[in-house]
Amino acid sequence: MSTRIAIAQMTTGIEPAANAAALVDAARTASEGGAAMLFTPEMSGLLDRDRKRAASHIVAESEDRTLAAMRDEAARLGLWIALGSLAVRRPDGRYANRSFLIDGSGEIAARYDKLHMFDVELGGDDDWRESNAYAPGDAVVTADTPIGRLGLAVCYDIRFPALFEALGRAGCDAIAIPAAFTVPTGKAHWHLLQRARAVEASAFVIAAAQVGRHADGRATYGHSLVIDPWGETLLDMGGEQEGVAFAGIDPARIAEIRAKLPSLANRRPMPDFPAP
Repeated sequence: MSTRIAIAQMTTGIEPAANAAALVDAARTASEGGAAMLFTPEMSGLLDRDRKRAASHIVAESEDRTLAAMRDEAARLGLWIALGSLAVRRPDGRYANRSFLIDGSGEIAARYDKLHMFDVELGGDDDWRESNAYAPGDAVVTADTPIGRLGLAVCYDIRFPALFEALGRAGCDAIAIPAAFTVPTGKAHWHLLQRARAVEASAFVIAAAQVGRHADGRATYGHSLVIDPWGETLLDMGGEQEGVAFAGIDPARIAEIRAKLPSLANRRPMPDFPAP
């Protein structure tokens, strides 16, 4: 029997209170639609490339009002929430791009700090140096949820197969890959990479995404996706509008694919190759 999930596609802005209100609305829509879990994008609570302006809104996890609101809503609704990520201040003063998995009682079931920093030069307004303010995480994270074992990743992580090999070895039934993908990289690689990661892990991929033109001037690609373990697209929310959509996660599909094509069971350690 499949489990119903909800995916929120958002155009997060520079005002945390407005973003938190949108997240609460998404949680209520998810619950009303019969979902057991809600998935939200990367940087659901604040998306602002002006780091000076954003600094006053980035606080310690214990002080984050968006996180508190979502914990309260999860408990009120009995809804699990995979909060794609929030910017939180670490004790050392640097920031973390941190995913939170909140269970149906409002408790934090898992935390994951994005491992790979988005330091790229795409040209013009699409040059980014995430590592200037954010510190990378240092752990692979999984947790048991209503849809089975869930692995956590964030956006740029998708380009690093070793993380997904580790999540596959951990027996993940689904992997959350929340994102705020740029438009040029999205057009070139978004669907390709999401499908590849689902196939490699023989797992569902659930990718809630930011979409459209944001208050800080950036544009994001959208196309929130749910991909099955065979690489088939079950949901694509398009590249224009915010909203909440639904999909079913069927554990029988995972068992079927892993029986037909047992790549996880067949995997062997890679030998050391001589340096060029």
